[in-house]
Amino acid sequence: MRSLFHVSYVPSRFLPFVAVALLAGVLLSGVACGGACPLGAAPANEEESQGTAVEEVAAENVEIATFAGGCFWCMEPPFEKLDGVMSVVSGYTGGEEENPTYKQVSYGRTGHAEAVQVTYDKTRVSYEDLLHVFWRSIDPTQVNGQFADRGTQYRTGIFYHSEEQKRLAEESKQELEENGPFDKPIVTEITEAGPFYEAEDYHQDFYKKNPVRYKSYARGSGRLGFLERTWGSEEEH
Repeated sequence: MRSLFHVSYVPSRFLPFVAVALLAGVLLSGVACGGACPLGAAPANEEESQGTAVEEVAAENVEIATFAGGCFWCMEPPFEKLDGVMSVVSGYTGGEEENPTYKQVSYGRTGHAEAVQVTYDKTRVSYEDLLHVFWRSIDPTQVNGQFADRGTQYRTGIFYHSEEQKRLAEESKQELEENGPFDKPIVTEITEAGPFYEAEDYHQDFYKKNPVRYKSYARGSGRLGFLERTWGSEEEH
């Protein structure tokens, strides 16, 4: 986030008394900020703050979409690059266990699938856009797994949050079945969204925190090669 404070320079000609007064003012402002204001910093004036204010999104324009596409490490980057996507969170959904851990889910004993929950501004990016990205990030013909990862915890799925999302998801699946590049049936599930449990912190934005390991996994698992063969190298994966 851009800082709402600027560093003030105090010329030496104001010493000693004016400098002491300014220093006292800065220290007091630091106390008012809970210690967050750096020494020598002062809050921006009203006119300056107007130029740096974060644009707010009206609540009625914010929607959530939930997708399962195998390893959630690989499902964050495609959505996060979209203009209008506000956040992408890795987690677990589709199972019965409350507050499952990664260890529990990875053993395939909870019924959950690794998934991502996408929060987006529908005036800037549509649900159809998200579906387009989703289908081009997975192998929708693979049953109970994705590439090197096998088990129901790595199944693909669209978890709809409204009847409109359900309709659009079903239409996009039918379009892919009729006109897509796949010879095998599309097995991706379309089900109503249930509880979503956020994954452990070290899983969030894994591709940013551990880029070397992420790239090695994405390539070694066979995902990137499949996507390039299916959709072409011009697609960003």
